[in-house]
Amino acid sequence: MEAIVLAGGRPDDPLAKKFGVASKALLPYRGRPLVEHTLQALQQAGLELILVGPPGAYTPAPSHHLGDQGSLLANLKAGLEAARSERVLVATGDMPLLSKEAVRWVVDNAPVAAFVYPIVPRALIEARFPGMRRTYARVREGTFTGGNLVLLDKKLFHTALPLLQQALALRKNPLALARLIGLGTLFGVLLGKASIPVLEARVSSLLKAPVRALITPYPEVGVDVDQERDLAWLDRV
Repeated sequence: MEAIVLAGGRPDDPLAKKFGVASKALLPYRGRPLVEHTLQALQQAGLELILVGPPGAYTPAPSHHLGDQGSLLANLKAGLEAARSERVLVATGDMPLLSKEAVRWVVDNAPVAAFVYPIVPRALIEARFPGMRRTYARVREGTFTGGNLVLLDKKLFHTALPLLQQALALRKNPLALARLIGLGTLFGVLLGKASIPVLEARVSSLLKAPVRALITPYPEVGVDVDQERDLAWLDRV
């Protein structure tokens, strides 16, 4: 299986500017850029690497290295076009604690679906990584944070692209975004009364393809670097 690693970023990202690097994925951690920790875990898990991000000599070296296309969706599109297989693993480039065991578990346990999204229970994050701040959502089955790996069928991207572009355009307009996904579903999430199967069905309907969540027992899948406080926390790990 091929893994697309998204390591691009905005030139005005505060963390990247502070450390003088081209993207957040190049921030230093234990003497290496963050993205190299992600690449290493994916390679050790037996995946072929496609990197989309700034130029550089990375270790391990990806099989394909594509330049930053300027946006998340453009980078994903470029990576998918370079991939030979119809199903790929997509990873962010800022997962310093990712392990090969976590990657293999996700790949080996993912259900058959066009889009598989790993989620991690809050209790596992807090037990393994106390003090690490994450964003959580409460559903009937528990409280979870989203993972930074997804399994994706290439054909779904092109089908879902208009919806993805619309969702990104509305990300700062909660009311309009609520209309897009459905007020009933949104209120269910806000009140913690929605269930995973209901959410899967709603998103599957929107994307016109089967979507599944994957409750994942490896908390490192849900840990990335979003803010400077995350780097400070990593220094204490």
